[in-house]
Amino acid sequence: MSDTITKPEPTSGRLKSAARGGRPGRRKLTFDRVTFFLAFLGIPLAVFILFVLMPFVQAIYWAMTDWRGFSPDYNFVGLDNFIKMFEDDIFLKALRNVALLAAVVPLVTLTLALGVAVAITLGGPSKGPVRGIRGASFYRIISFFPYVVPAIIVGLIWAQMFDPNAGLVNGFLTRIGLDGFVAFAWLGEVSTAMPSLIFVFVWGLVGFYAVLFIAAIKGVPAELYEAARIDGAGRFRTTISITLPAIRDSVQTAYIYLGIAALDAFVYVQALLPNGGPANSTLTISQRLFNVAFAKQQFGYATAMGVVLAVVTLVFAALVFTVFRLTGGGEGKENARGFKARRAGAKGGAQ
Repeated sequence: MSDTITKPEPTSGRLKSAARGGRPGRRKLTFDRVTFFLAFLGIPLAVFILFVLMPFVQAIYWAMTDWRGFSPDYNFVGLDNFIKMFEDDIFLKALRNVALLAAVVPLVTLTLALGVAVAITLGGPSKGPVRGIRGASFYRIISFFPYVVPAIIVGLIWAQMFDPNAGLVNGFLTRIGLDGFVAFAWLGEVSTAMPSLIFVFVWGLVGFYAVLFIAAIKGVPAELYEAARIDGAGRFRTTISITLPAIRDSVQTAYIYLGIAALDAFVYVQALLPNGGPANSTLTISQRLFNVAFAKQQFGYATAMGVVLAVVTLVFAALVFTVFRLTGGGEGKENARGFKARRAGAKGGAQ
């Protein structure tokens, strides 16, 4: 019986072209493909252009006018509003204030939120399966509660608690023997107004981001933590080497959102310090914009402030993306893989 050799069937020209690195043939634009692109790409793009890009372009135009807001008459003034803005000491003070908020609020809030999340999810016994503390659900509810309360209510409540004469803060401090806080004006002193505002910010937002990090940590494979235990890593080392690299994308997103909230701070500040605080120590760009537009009826000038605030926000987001990309967490991921490999080796040696 003779051997038969089956020859491979010749491949099509298109596959050969693709194998040689050529460009594959284009698909025909059928009715289904065209309608798909229009429905899932064209319509969202049109909505984005209409409700995001167009208002921004229009704001840039109004920022170059002396529009009063309530009349159809206005003059084109070019960059005069922007020049005036950066010669305005009050605006520059507001810019420095929001820069301070953007630097401090996300860092403090996310550090505390991460600590709460790690304690709730990984703070249980050091032996046995990795698990959180007892009553974790109760602590999640308690930490999330301040975020449920509307921001304006939070601001008004803390404004009453910081009241120098009848506030709960001074009452508690004087009760424990700190007589220096009798009738102390927390929101009336330059040295304490901004720290008090930052405290309210953190108190109102830390619970939400703690719950966000808890959900992210729940998605980390449990064997990574077990490998870290076998390797002898403590809770702090585990958090730095495994937890943070694993939830780095969630931390980046949270940092950007918190930074934008700090730069655009209005509700908390308006409820606590509607006049910008002592010596404008807590004045924000949003407050300055609001006062210029509605109290002085200089809508063109106020719109210029809004444009600058939007640019500052974009720059902040770009900086955060750049920093996270440069610090990419590669070392932490290598440590996590090393823990996992050593755990696999330990299992293999035990067999």
